[in-house]
Amino acid sequence: MEESHNPNSHERLKSWSELPSDLLYSLLERLSFTDFRRAKSVCRSWYSASRQCVPKNNHIPWLLLFPEDNNSCCTLFNPAEKDKLYRTHDLDLVLPRIFCLKTCGSWLLMRNRSSNLYLVNLFTKERINLPPVESQVGTTKLERTVVGFRITCPDGSKPGKPMHIRSPVFWIDERTKEYLVSWGLGTCCVVYSKKGDNSWTQVPEALDCCDMVYKDHKLYFFSYSRDLRIYDFSGEAPREIFWCRCVYVERFAYDGGGPRRPHVTNRKRLVVTKLVVTVTGDVLKVETYLRPKSRIWSFRLFKVCSSGDFKRVHSLGDESMLLALGITVLANNYEGIRRNSIYFNASHNITSDIFLFNLETRKMEQLHKFDCSSDQLSGNRWFLPSFTQAVVA
Repeated sequence: MEESHNPNSHERLKSWSELPSDLLYSLLERLSFTDFRRAKSVCRSWYSASRQCVPKNNHIPWLLLFPEDNNSCCTLFNPAEKDKLYRTHDLDLVLPRIFCLKTCGSWLLMRNRSSNLYLVNLFTKERINLPPVESQVGTTKLERTVVGFRITCPDGSKPGKPMHIRSPVFWIDERTKEYLVSWGLGTCCVVYSKKGDNSWTQVPEALDCCDMVYKDHKLYFFSYSRDLRIYDFSGEAPREIFWCRCVYVERFAYDGGGPRRPHVTNRKRLVVTKLVVTVTGDVLKVETYLRPKSRIWSFRLFKVCSSGDFKRVHSLGDESMLLALGITVLANNYEGIRRNSIYFNASHNITSDIFLFNLETRKMEQLHKFDCSSDQLSGNRWFLPSFTQAVVA
């Protein structure tokens, strides 16, 4: 039987604003961050639909590269689009990298030259000022100095010790703007502040901070004294729900037959120890090694057991690690993310390089290399772009 032809069907196809909602949602969910931004501007109905849709590719990490001078145009790089760069437009922000402490979604935790802290959205310009650093609730007190801040001695007998911000973390809800910011106060304590607070409150027993991760309303804290503590922040005040003293792990690098001797010039050197929380909630201790002469990076992963023991981990399975953010994502759900790999960045001389370390082959691969001298770039930060209004080109 011959099917009848509707002469007006081609006219309906030309009207993109009249696409059925289920078909439009299905289309928007499949788009990348940049394509999603473009689709929102097609027409009013597409923009309205985009506000009710979260694309499935929203966990592809991007790299934010900061300008060398004080112009407000930053460079954005998506590893899934190796040969393409995007630039932010007219952000009216001064963003030298030294003052960007952390990222969460499209938000940045910033510190200005006066040591004031604030949150700013990379795309919308929205800014949230945080309480003054010296506004502390607890036994440790601070005073502001010309170049930062320092601890004040109770009796005023001697100058206080200069303090530095360690391992800052934060979380913010894109819709309600509820937030929590936490950071280590040198070797003394860890402080936090939430929306509505006028000061910083000290976290009990969190001393000598080495690294922290904040995920799913939990603060994961690791100290140089090998204490691992997990605090639940879902209530009015933090509640410690886990503590263990981790067994010491030899910090010299092994290369198949014992530690290399000091006279070997290209021996592995432990650069940094990081905490990473996986999709399933496992806590990993990640040791990063570097051969200075050859600039070869390698990693050792250990799962922290409830007993405090470390169990060597050789594979992430279908997950991929975003080292700078302290988390893993399911790689098989997102186009452009490789499974069982570690994404990290490293700077050397005038270059800022992006690497991937394959845990299966134990080899590193350079994803992109930026010439900071020609591109006028000063540094970079990984971030997971959130689907709020953005202006990129």
